[in-house]
Amino acid sequence: MSSRTSHGPNAPDPPSPGTPNARRSARALAPLAGSLLVAMTVVLAVGVTAATTLDSPAEPSPTAVTSMEVEGDRITVTHDGGDPIDVDEMAVHVSVNGEPLDRQPPVPFFSAAGFRPGPTGAFNAASDDEWVVGGSASFRVAGTNDPFIQPGDRVELRLSVREQPIATLEATARPG
Repeated sequence: MSSRTSHGPNAPDPPSPGTPNARRSARALAPLAGSLLVAMTVVLAVGVTAATTLDSPAEPSPTAVTSMEVEGDRITVTHDGGDPIDVDEMAVHVSVNGEPLDRQPPVPFFSAAGFRPGPTGAFNAASDDEWVVGGSASFRVAGTNDPFIQPGDRVELRLSVREQPIATLEATARPG
């Protein structure tokens, strides 16, 4: 009886290295290995290309020096230095004594709920596309917005571009 139980008693002996059958078996695997290697290379190349083109780095936010004054219900922001700011990519968020306004200014706008019509400068929809150094912009909070600005209130304005903050300004409201 044979000691090779895994092949069964009548199974042929496996080819010995160096015999013609062993060389033929190794040559049959070469095209398969080559095809797999080419397929893996293509998949890897497609993945690297997709990763570099689809996940390109975000455009950096502009840097700007700004200042703010609050007089009565009017908030005025001045672009004192730095890069021009793309008005269409700008967002403004206002808080009064730490409480956000119920309605935030939809920059740029002309008339919006919670604000008096006719903002000036970059906050106005009819303004230039870019807010440049030296330009001032203002809007007035309407009595229908809450909280309403009272003299002595601390007003905070956060300015962002493409959802990246570029300035946080604070001022105490003066009587208007």
